[in-house]
Amino acid sequence: MKEIFIIEENFEEKNLVLNFLKKKNLNVQTISLNEIKKIEKNKSTIICAKNLQEKIGGKSEILKVSRTFGSTNILVLEKSEAGYEMQNDLGGAYVIISLKDFNDVILEIIFQSLSDDKYSFSDPKTYSLVKMAEKVAKTDVTVFIHGPTGTGKEVISNYIHQNSVRSEKPFVAINCAAIPENMLEAMLFGHEKGAFTGASSANKGIFRAADTGTLLLDEISEMPLSLQAKLLRVLQEKKVTPIGGQRDIDVDVRVIATTNRNMIEEVKEKKFREDLYYRLNVFPIETLHLSERTDDIIPISIALLKRHTEFGKLPFITDKAKKILTSYSWPGNVRELENVLQRAIVLSDDKIIDESHIMVDVSCNNNLYKNFDEKISQAAL
Repeated sequence: MKEIFIIEENFEEKNLVLNFLKKKNLNVQTISLNEIKKIEKNKSTIICAKNLQEKIGGKSEILKVSRTFGSTNILVLEKSEAGYEMQNDLGGAYVIISLKDFNDVILEIIFQSLSDDKYSFSDPKTYSLVKMAEKVAKTDVTVFIHGPTGTGKEVISNYIHQNSVRSEKPFVAINCAAIPENMLEAMLFGHEKGAFTGASSANKGIFRAADTGTLLLDEISEMPLSLQAKLLRVLQEKKVTPIGGQRDIDVDVRVIATTNRNMIEEVKEKKFREDLYYRLNVFPIETLHLSERTDDIIPISIALLKRHTEFGKLPFITDKAKKILTSYSWPGNVRELENVLQRAIVLSDDKIIDESHIMVDVSCNNNLYKNFDEKISQAAL
């Protein structure tokens, strides 16, 4: 993990930034300017206050310090009454963030500027979930993730794989609901050449493709009953038999399954095999609706904005916009949040996302189009 050093001189909020980044599990520490001139830390990142940069002679001097230190990235933080602005230079190696206050939005923007992580969270419930995922990742047990659509079941699956001993091996995901029944068996277990009409060549199948790695069976509750018995055998025997094949083939796969359904009800209604359910449900994990973990909304929002904007152009979310985002119920969970933020990026034009740019429900935002039309008319004039 890349080391991050906060130069403490002229930086009143250094401890606030330090503690926040530590909470995000970044390798960060404070250091004095004299210390930084005497040691070398290659490929590290420096964070400093704009006041310090000006005190030592400006941008050219802080760049000299970074070269001596071995740093490849510099993040300069500036308190400014003019408000938020992000600028970058030297191909993104030198970034300046201007801000009024170090609120949670700014801290998340700082984190996203420093981290390669695709995800971010702050809610205690999510921290507990991640700790549980880290613990189960160290074992090889089968995991069954339950939760509403759009709550990050595949994200947690990938996280478990990345933190396991299989992390360097394949991670293969298949959506059982998206593949026709007559194709799913061949895709899972493979087939020999000529096994059925159209099988012009052999295919080893998803299980063998994930051998030594992790296989995610997404929305497994949609798997036809006819295939569930064969899947149960593969899980028990750790062997697959391709369609048209005459011999079993050993596979070493860690299986993670997900569902958005109540599996007890599915079993009672004979839509899912009871024996397969208990074979999969070795370690159950439940993901929560976004409205049940509101402290995650802003961190996830900043991560999504980073995904959909150019580097160094992360928008800022105002307090009024933040209030709308955190008070909405999000029936579509993270997928709906991503849609809303993409709309906001289109509507905003100065890197600031305000309440007028948040279109969570068209029926509740009739004024949005009126305001937008007025802006277009003014621009035309």
